[in-house]
This record gives sequence, structure tokens and C-alpha cells, in this order.
Amino acid sequence: MRSSTSPSVALACLLGATVALSGCAAVNERGLPSGGENALSGTLVGAGSSAQQAAMQGWRAGFTSIQPEVTVNYDPIGSGGGREQFLAGGTDFAGSDAPLDDEELAQAEERCGTSGVFELPNYISPIAVVYNVEGVGELNLSPETLAGIFDQQITTWDDPAIAADNPGVELPDLRITPVNRSDESGTTENFVEYLAAAAGDAWPYEPDGNWPVPGGEAAQGNSGVVGAVRAGNGTIGYADLSQAGDLGVARIGVGEEFVAPTAEAAAAVVEDSHRLEGRGPYDFAIEIARDTAESGRYPIVLVSYHLGCVEYEDPQTAELLRSFLTYVVSEEGQQAAAQVAGSAPISDALRSQAMTAVDAITVDTTP
Repeated sequence: MRSSTSPSVALACLLGATVALSGCAAVNERGLPSGGENALSGTLVGAGSSAQQAAMQGWRAGFTSIQPEVTVNYDPIGSGGGREQFLAGGTDFAGSDAPLDDEELAQAEERCGTSGVFELPNYISPIAVVYNVEGVGELNLSPETLAGIFDQQITTWDDPAIAADNPGVELPDLRITPVNRSDESGTTENFVEYLAAAAGDAWPYEPDGNWPVPGGEAAQGNSGVVGAVRAGNGTIGYADLSQAGDLGVARIGVGEEFVAPTAEAAAAVVEDSHRLEGRGPYDFAIEIARDTAESGRYPIVLVSYHLGCVEYEDPQTAELLRSFLTYVVSEEGQQAAAQVAGSAPISDALRSQAMTAVDAITVDTTP
């Protein structure tokens, strides 16, 4: 343990988890809550985004090294299920790949009271368009072509639209099998939001967490989509980049170029985006710049949130969640997620913003 205060400790002291840091007296050399007199114990329960699954494994492992007596359970049932369980009071927090809608915000007020809910964009990752087409090692897809494929209007791999995006590439006369999520999914909602914003009339559907096109092949969760794409030939799907594995990953048309999904290109889009208006003081949901034409941006990006109440009836829950989220948004926590999930670490501005909400997590003293 350091006897002096490092810049990262100073930031934690300024913004941080009041009980977990206990006046910032017991922090380790990384500037994060340590054990000793401030050791915590207990269990946190969360559920939601399957895209967060790999990152959550990294966060849990890293947090356990700091607070070994705390168990963080997380069920990657999908964003819709996670929001539903949280709003019903079944979990302490949720992971969601989409912000709460107006109806859910009203439910959140019932769950959390007048102090409200927080939404923290703690996980940023590209959604990869994954494909399995024998003999095609690289693939470019414009927004309109991508929309035509998933709307089942473009049905074979040697279609002229795909050929136009890939001059000189030998494309097979092979039927396209698009694979979508079978469950309500924030990954789906983000992907459809992109198509609606960037593909124009080629995509006639409104954004929603449920897949809008009938027919085709469907699979549960990111891992299910990846498994279905891998098991076929001529298959194409969408999934968090962290789970793409050895599948082909398409480059997507942005302006005059085709851009591969990378953490850096995803983070650049988020930096161009704006906070949604009309929400609570600790609600930091954003509207993503899906239709960007700027160089080096990858607009099929998933911004995944952690949702929770600003006030909890149980003091232990408030203390544990405050400490866990302090780790998640720290530089170390973000690097842990990046190493296992390929995500883009949040910026210093987003970190400071998130810590205002984390610091506000407290106990409901209403009689």
C-alpha cells in the first residue's frame, strides 16, 4: 500500500465510492478499493447483456483480486431480460445494450423511487458483421447492401450489389443465410438502429430489440448467432466483436471508405455522439452518430450500459455496487475488459461523468 496519494487515488478520493474507500485511507497501489479494514463481503446480483459477458468475466476477476469476499453474479440472458428483471426488483443491477425507453423509465421510477435510475455507458464495442463463406477471406459491404442481405432481398453471394462492393473478388453462386437473434436483444436494437440511419429506403423497419424480418435463421444470444454462422456455409450474422473468433468479419462502408470494426473506430463514434435529453441527473444515455461519414469511424457500435438505482433500501447492496462500479469504470477495470473482450476503454470524460453517479449511490432513508 502506498503511503502517498497518487493522481489516480486523488481522482478516486474526489469522485469515488464513499464507503468502499472509507475516506481513501485503504486503497491499493492501483488507486482502487482494497481489503484490510475496508474489506467488503456479500453478493451482488446482475443480469442482462450477453455482449457484456466476456467483459464481465474480466471485471469480476479483477474485482475479486481487490475484494475477495464479494461475489458478483451475472446472468447473460440478454438486454431485454436483464432490464425486465431489474425493473421487477429481481436483480441489483442490469447490463443493457440499449437505454431504457419511456415506458421503462416510468417503471424505473417505481422500482427506484424519486431519486431515480442511473445509466452508465461503461462498455463500448463494435458489432461485427460475421460471415462464413468458403473461399471469401475479405468482404466489403455498403450500408444498402448490408440492409438488402438482412432484409432477404439480396439472396445469393454473387449478387451484383455485393460484387460492386468487392471488385475483383470471386464470389460464389451460393445462397445467403442471414442469422439473427431470436431473443429480445440490445445488440439487435443497435444493429437495426444503424441500418435505419445509414441504409435509407433499403431498410424499411423501425429500430427495435426484436428482429423485424420474418423467416431466416434465428439463434439465442451472441454466442448462439456465432455458433449458427460457424456451423453453416453462406451464413452471415451480427455479434459483439469479442465473440467473432475465427469467422470472417466484414468491413462496412462509411463515406468513401470501408472500415473494419476496431475498438478505436468504435470509440471515435461515441466521442462524436450526444447525451439524450430529458433524463435524470445521473442518466448518461447517449444518441449514437450512426450515419457518420467521417473517416476512421465504425458506426455499428454497441454502447452497453450498467443500470441501477441511485438509492437502495439495503445498505450492503449500495456499498457493494458502489465499490464494484468504481472498479468497472477505473482505468484498470476498463483495461481488464479490453483484454478479454476487445472493447474500447471509456474516455477520461466518460469516467469522470460515471463517477458522479457512482458516488451518488446511497441508502434510501425514507421511513
